[in-house]
Amino acid sequence: MQRVVGIVAVALFLCNSASAQTVRLSGFLSGGGVYATGPRSWLDGGFGRLDQSRNAPFAQAQLGLDWTPSSWFDVHLHGIARHDHDRDHAGVAEAYAEVRKTFAHDQIQLKAGEFFLPTSRENRDNLWTSPYAITFSAVNSWMAHEVRPIGAEVEWRHELPSLSALTVAGTAFRGNDTMGTLLGWRGWAISSRVTTYGEELPLPPLFSFNDPRMFLDQKRGTTPFDRDLDGRTGFAGRVRFSLPERGMIQFVRLDNRGDRALYRNQYSWRTRFNLIGGEVGSREATVLAAELISGDTGMGFRGRGRGWVQADFHAWYALVSHKYGRSRVTARLDQFATFDRDHSIAESNDEHGRAWTLAWLYEFTQHWRVGMDFTNATGARPAAAQSGAGPNMDGRTFIAETRYGW
Repeated sequence: MQRVVGIVAVALFLCNSASAQTVRLSGFLSGGGVYATGPRSWLDGGFGRLDQSRNAPFAQAQLGLDWTPSSWFDVHLHGIARHDHDRDHAGVAEAYAEVRKTFAHDQIQLKAGEFFLPTSRENRDNLWTSPYAITFSAVNSWMAHEVRPIGAEVEWRHELPSLSALTVAGTAFRGNDTMGTLLGWRGWAISSRVTTYGEELPLPPLFSFNDPRMFLDQKRGTTPFDRDLDGRTGFAGRVRFSLPERGMIQFVRLDNRGDRALYRNQYSWRTRFNLIGGEVGSREATVLAAELISGDTGMGFRGRGRGWVQADFHAWYALVSHKYGRSRVTARLDQFATFDRDHSIAESNDEHGRAWTLAWLYEFTQHWRVGMDFTNATGARPAAAQSGAGPNMDGRTFIAETRYGW
């Protein structure tokens, strides 16, 4: 909690000292409570796919600093401090610089640093937050945990007739070599947690971590965003067609090109996926949004006398959200799965599950918001049973939150 208080104090100091013409500070403070059922959470050393496995209060601060010394250059910093699960944490979620050049009907933009790919149809608000619910879908929970390029991106946007636009972008990155670790060994999760740079997340207590024939050299956690492991450059590309306030559709391809080898007690996973997303409607009235992701991930090598992992995965969600007055109501349906393809002596990576979420948000003023979020998740994970726990991953969470934003 001391870190949360400290980062808030820094924000207040900067607010008093920043020039409004070139520096903008934004963020929010949130807190609330959780009522939860189900198996122990993966954050607490279990296999449960929900963050909140026990009834406890939580608090979080997210702060954004945007420096714009000119119309064509920006610097963005995004920091997070949180208190939950009996521990404090503070770190940086994004840090990048951005330059752009605008022509008659075109804009070219170059970005460099650590940043979210702008693919989410759900996490569209400032600081990669969702205007629709407190928790994220399984697709965007994984993005928040393990998918964030550290590199450079070039984007071209061309305006078409009737205010429509075509966007094409390419990204080259490093430092995201462990992408797939959580998906392969933990499975899908329903979460609201954003991993920061250098933050270590726990892995479930799989039996293969204690077997010298398999993954004894893997540390008991994973650091999704850190200095590069294998010296290889990953790539991502996307294309998007949009009609403002009416709809959009996009396609994304990512390949982190991990070499599957072990470095500093972590494996470089080879992860590839395709993502299709779209939405129809307006956020100020009624919107329907959906995303589908499909890919594969793996580490280690067949036939070298050690354990290895190869799995296919897919997930999708669809949400409908309606805003009326100061209230917003949202319903979301998730379905997700992983398919074991290595058939090795390690535990099975098979998983099938689904979840549905209902959320209500109410804005008292421009700054104050309250919300409630209920999620029901079902499914099984055979690896839990093979490691001495129950295979049933059914669980429910009810979250009540108050948030102050600026």
